[in-house]
Amino acid sequence: MNTDKELRTRLQRIHRKSYPAYKDLKGSYRFPGYILHINHVQGDPFAAPSKLSVELAQSQAGFPEDLFDKKYKRISLQDHLIRIFGKELSNCSFHAGGSGKSGLMSISRCGQEVLERTALVMDKDRVLARFEVGFPANGRSINAPELEKILFRYIPECVKKALCYKSLDPKRIRSVVNLAEDQYFIRQELAKRNLVAFVANGSVLPRESGVSDKPMKNAVAFESPASLKTDLSLPHRGKLAGMGIPRGITLIVGGGYHGKSTLLKALERGVYDHIAGDGREYVITDRTAMKIRAEDGRAVSHTNISAFINHLPNGKDTVDFSTEDASGSTSQAANVVEAVDSGAKALLIDEDTSATNFMVRDELMQSVISADMEPITPFIDQARTLYEKMGISTVLVAGSSGAYFSIADHILQMDTYRAYDITDKVRKICGIRAAGQTNPGSAGTGQASAANNIWSQEGRCLRVGRLERRHDQIKLKQFGRESFSIGRETVDLKYVEQIVDTEQTTTLSYIMRYVAEQLEKNPKPEIGRLLSEVCRYMEDHGPGVPGKQAGQPGNLAYVRPQEIYACVNRYRGFRRK
Repeated sequence: MNTDKELRTRLQRIHRKSYPAYKDLKGSYRFPGYILHINHVQGDPFAAPSKLSVELAQSQAGFPEDLFDKKYKRISLQDHLIRIFGKELSNCSFHAGGSGKSGLMSISRCGQEVLERTALVMDKDRVLARFEVGFPANGRSINAPELEKILFRYIPECVKKALCYKSLDPKRIRSVVNLAEDQYFIRQELAKRNLVAFVANGSVLPRESGVSDKPMKNAVAFESPASLKTDLSLPHRGKLAGMGIPRGITLIVGGGYHGKSTLLKALERGVYDHIAGDGREYVITDRTAMKIRAEDGRAVSHTNISAFINHLPNGKDTVDFSTEDASGSTSQAANVVEAVDSGAKALLIDEDTSATNFMVRDELMQSVISADMEPITPFIDQARTLYEKMGISTVLVAGSSGAYFSIADHILQMDTYRAYDITDKVRKICGIRAAGQTNPGSAGTGQASAANNIWSQEGRCLRVGRLERRHDQIKLKQFGRESFSIGRETVDLKYVEQIVDTEQTTTLSYIMRYVAEQLEKNPKPEIGRLLSEVCRYMEDHGPGVPGKQAGQPGNLAYVRPQEIYACVNRYRGFRRK
């Protein structure tokens, strides 16, 4: 392996040469305490920054193994170290001058959620951090002394301050890991107590603004209704009380601007853990919960939506349904079906972002338009079947229609951001009995299989046409959080609302390319089996795609199976086998 002295010699040799001479630096160099990898060198000062990584043996990094001996603890610690390392890099960024991106130093920017990322990985043997550096230039000529400052002064300082345990606050590190352990404990309790979600008393649910995900100052803290109060005893925090939302069908009602959608948004984000100080640290939702909405104009690729849409006047097949421009009702039907297909055990729905004709048909409309003339089976007619036959719960925000009262197990009213259980009150007013609560999966075998057949995507085989390549590579391009392109096809993810980070979109683009390549090579396997392989890899190895564990880029973040299935169904390049 090369030494840091050899790197310094190479720098001196290429000073003032044309910028492409920087590529001679690519390789690995042993520095005191760590190895520096120069993995990719940018083509010019204005191109995407160069990709570097530092690798420390755990004997040098010194992190006690009990801080990362469980997956959830390791992910939380990695996330914390990325934040610290990012702050140190930011303090040094652009201290080295030059043209274009000269002197830029950065690593993944983390939001309020804790996500597993390829930017920093650790195990019992090493810590590996991947980051970017803009190699300095004067015009398009190499400025080696400025890069020398970065490589020999700034990076060693950042590594020492952020990646060595003895330089960090051990109490702060321990509190981060303890919070992760408490959050994991609550997730385990959800399953034991048959809950969809838990919202701790004192949680701050409103956000600072539409463009800030930080907690709103002076917001009303959440308080559970007495009837749904759930007491927990966490491993580190100790006693914690809050609202447990039982499995089944739960309505959230109330006047406008009273906090209905704010509560649903918190539940939507509760599939991820949150950092201390976010206000939603103890808002924990079933990991598989999927936000469902109408999405006019989305693409749908060969999906069975016959559970909701059938006998279309134009004769279009809804068992194998495809469209370039879905309507509100067909898009929402497809969203439900792909959630079920991905293994979601809870659906989160807001009436405000739903297609009215998909959600319900009132009695007057049923009287005027007979059932044989209506191709839509509204969600209200399927919600209880989804729960009783398949164990899939629904949490629904309803502001204008009381139709769902008759099938709801629990009804919450939000009043100036305070929650009240009004289930009994509504039943007395409406003269309805408690909704039947059959345990999930308790239906007879014949009934269950009949229900499941409507939803089944089993045997779904897709193929792709010839994929466009450039220099033997399928071109990928990301457009922030909302979309990416693979070849000439753009995948729009704007309304897949539980994607919270641009790096998740980047991960989905790599997964889609992998899936397309596999189908191009061998169009026989069922798409479900292929996606299961990708999801298993993600759970076992972290963000990325099978077969490239050692060479994963440093800008990927974990995505759930729910987002992977949603992404596949929006890709316009698929054809039915």
